Amino acid sequence: MIVASNITKRFGKLMALNNVSFNASLGSCVGLIGPNGSGKSTLFKSILGFVLPDSGSIQFNGTYIGSDFHYREQLGYMPQISRYPDNMTIGQVFDMIKGIRQGNYSLDEELIDTYQLKKLFKKRMHTLSGGTRQKVGACIAFLFSPKILILDEPTAGLDPISSEIIKQKIIKEVANNKLIIISSHILSEMDNMISDLIYMQEGSVYFQKSLLNIQNETGEEKLSKSISIIMKSQQHD
Repeated sequence: MIVASNITKRFGKLMALNNVSFNASLGSCVGLIGPNGSGKSTLFKSILGFVLPDSGSIQFNGTYIGSDFHYREQLGYMPQISRYPDNMTIGQVFDMIKGIRQGNYSLDEELIDTYQLKKLFKKRMHTLSGGTRQKVGACIAFLFSPKILILDEPTAGLDPISSEIIKQKIIKEVANNKLIIISSHILSEMDNMISDLIYMQEGSVYFQKSLLNIQNETGEEKLSKSISIIMKSQQHD
């Protein structure tokens, strides 16, 4: 569904992406991990069309995205920090997003109902806790039943119960043949969600492997232990 080929992006002297290639298909949950500054956010923004690569290409369902952004209609995005107009209520934010999106969509309000956000629809955004803002961002990402979801630290600021709710939603949507690409610094949260892993370092893809291959290669079930073993073995090569 998404194929990135030799993506390179510089910001001045900073090489944010260095010849990055990867592919991801429907029905999979891809974990995108790496240290801060490894290029994860720039890669997300390139897929979303917010950043135009200096070279390389990205295909969406077999079509080069170029400057034609209609493919975004099939994308759902949850940024690490969601920002909405402070004076708007939660209900007004949802109405605004629906008005901007337009078209014939099958709305997915499962998270809105599970998080019981309709009870808070009259609350203004500037009065909300970070966790509630995160819930709003999650609900908007899933709202239009997109084929592909890009989730940047989706559980940040959420309590354990709310975090588990979104994890179960991710698992459910992958089973419904969606593609979900998720970034998180908490590797334990990915253990039961991801099918594939992309590890980035210094703007490059260090490796892309299926979770099953990683587990077989390292003999470890836990992702954090598996990554530690792989990184140590690479350093000794």
